[in-house]
Amino acid sequence: NSAPLYPTAAFWRSKRVLLTGHTGFKGSWLAVWLRWLGAEVRGFALPPETRPNLFDRLHLADALDHVVGDLRDFNSVVRSVADFQPDVVMHLAAQAIVRRAYRDPVGTFATNVLGTAHVLEACRQTSSVRAAVIVTTDKCYEIPEWTWPFREGDRLGGDEPFGASKACAELPKAAYRHSY
Repeated sequence: NSAPLYPTAAFWRSKRVLLTGHTGFKGSWLAVWLRWLGAEVRGFALPPETRPNLFDRLHLADALDHVVGDLRDFNSVVRSVADFQPDVVMHLAAQAIVRRAYRDPVGTFATNVLGTAHVLEACRQTSSVRAAVIVTTDKCYEIPEWTWPFREGDRLGGDEPFGASKACAELPKAAYRHSY
């Protein structure tokens, strides 16, 4: 009798999941999937930027606990996590538009690095949190000369503001993982 190595539908049933970035494309799909599995979901994100968008098409504002907030606002992040008392936090939110990162590198670093630190600290301060999944991108790695896929142990890089911001966000993740 061996238990599965991945969370089953029974695992997610009645779990409280705080999901950042739920108004984005991937976040919207993840919110739907988690709700379908029986999780209670609170989303924390900026409003959708485009019209039309998947979040609105799926009527997710009515299907979950939808909180409009900015990762750069530490108190807002901490309050949202503490008020909801999640079991699991899934952090997908980011400033992920490469051209915007060139125009506003400081805002990109603030969202991607400091925003990640805000989420991690909010998790640390909230005793109900049992797991945090912090999502990144392959752009956080140094661009290698080889042809095989990236691995988590590959050297961090980032030759442009977005990639560099996501590489920098790996440092607070590692610090919190090792320290707390």
